[in-house]
Amino acid sequence: MSNHKYLCIQRSQTGKCEPPSPSQMEEMYARFHAWKEKFGKNIIDMGGKLSAEGKVLTHEAATDGPFVEAKEIIGGFMIISAKNMEEAMEVVRESPGVAMPGSSVEIREISTS
Repeated sequence: MSNHKYLCIQRSQTGKCEPPSPSQMEEMYARFHAWKEKFGKNIIDMGGKLSAEGKVLTHEAATDGPFVEAKEIIGGFMIISAKNMEEAMEVVRESPGVAMPGSSVEIREISTS
């Protein structure tokens, strides 16, 4: 049985939060590297952090976005490989991004048909 691909969209609540201290950053990087080592076979594209600015394009116009009135923002994405949604959830559940307060990851299977 072959693996499926899943798009993982990192979301967080809008608003100000305190920047992490140097020791907190060090701990976050250690957790991230341990997670990446454990699930390296599942990670197809680490994606990355998205900038706060962008455009929203429709057939009528292009406007600045994302919009300020949004309750949450998309901060990043990645693509993983897993045999099913349960395995994809296991990979993402252990990722450091999910552990941050007010943070969530949307997992969507990428259709190949």
